[in-house]
Amino acid sequence: MAANSFGRFFRITTWGESHGPALGVVVDGCPAGLEICAEDIQYELDRRRPGQSRITTQRKEADAIEILSGVFDGRTLGTPISMMVRNTDAKSKSYEDIKDVYRPGHADFTYDEKYGRRDHRGGGRSSARETVGRVAAAAIAKKILNSHGVTTTGYVKQVGDIVAEDIDFDRIEENPVRCPDPQAAKRMIDLIESVRKEGDSVGGTVEVVSRGLPTGLGEPVFSKLDADLARALMSIG
Repeated sequence: MAANSFGRFFRITTWGESHGPALGVVVDGCPAGLEICAEDIQYELDRRRPGQSRITTQRKEADAIEILSGVFDGRTLGTPISMMVRNTDAKSKSYEDIKDVYRPGHADFTYDEKYGRRDHRGGGRSSARETVGRVAAAAIAKKILNSHGVTTTGYVKQVGDIVAEDIDFDRIEENPVRCPDPQAAKRMIDLIESVRKEGDSVGGTVEVVSRGLPTGLGEPVFSKLDADLARALMSIG
């Protein structure tokens, strides 16, 4: 399997399967001397961690980060940074009854067709747990950006037909959907719980706001900034 890496100057390579021993990421291109510790990474992973509320997956993982290389005495060395999270709550037996069944909308069929074999437990590499590595790498990228005065804020803008109107960034962490509009958040939660009881799901919109970016990022043709962003975002899941 190719194309497990993303980026040029700051390059990440994610690895691991949903029900394997662990998942992780290798970060290339981080400058030396950046202050970083496990707590910085863990903070972001805790925000992503499953089992936080009744409206997310009920898989319960500690997602405890282990920094294996590239950091010494609390600062980066300029060498590749390797990080790992061990899987501790993978219930592989739950997938035995469907190991020979292709799930609609999942990667089961395409993996079999492309590679001739697949890990049926949780989707393997196509699982959303692959984003563990992205979040760990992003925690480092965030520190680099912050040191240059660049801030990034993400939140849920819409779930179904419910749209956040009264935006207050300070209130994003007050609810499990991380919506900056408390009233809209309550309605979103009610809607999610309602469709879940019916065995269904509902779509939504996430909005990301970056401030302090320099003018001129990206190239005029093939490496447009919005094209690169789309490539990264559309590769999730």
